[in-house]
Amino acid sequence: MTQTHPADPAHTLVIDTSIFVNPDTQTLLGPSVDAAVETFLALARHHQLHIYIPTSIFREMGHFVSPHVLDKLRTYATVRSPDLFNLHVPAAVLHFFIRDIRQRIDRGLRVAEQAARAENSDETLRHLRKKYREVVRTGIVDSVEDLDVVLLAKETGGTILTADEGIRNMAQVLGIQVLSVREFLLKFTQAEMNIHSEHSTDTPP
Repeated sequence: MTQTHPADPAHTLVIDTSIFVNPDTQTLLGPSVDAAVETFLALARHHQLHIYIPTSIFREMGHFVSPHVLDKLRTYATVRSPDLFNLHVPAAVLHFFIRDIRQRIDRGLRVAEQAARAENSDETLRHLRKKYREVVRTGIVDSVEDLDVVLLAKETGGTILTADEGIRNMAQVLGIQVLSVREFLLKFTQAEMNIHSEHSTDTPP
């Protein structure tokens, strides 16, 4: 299967749930998850952006976004899974991934050993869970949903819009452009801000 990539990858975006539900990024788009989605859709329409959402991500969004707003997103965006049978990914990515997993498992075992030697209490257990998650899962693609985002961006040649560190790290290995929500807003709202500023300056007192 021949992959056709757009002339400007920044105008084809593959998004994931984190941009709407991560508190640090959601508030940049709106006061609520629904408001954040509405703001994103308004910008996408205004700039005529092509939006792709993996089917697994769209399903995940259903747990956070109200049905009527989700319908708006579904109407505008292309929702589909990556072509797993025809998409080719460099073997080096798998090599790096396995090596990283092995190192994380080793670090996780050390965390568990430290907890086993510590006082047996609820506080120790909470600390173990937090620390184990940090060393094993933070900064790595650890779900099918996250992997679908990366693969669909690889297939379409689009830019990933995400707040997930693991998605960003794998995308960088594959040479896929990634935007944070802040970078997205700077890119697609700066022009309007400049225009409004010029109009305000030209308006007589």
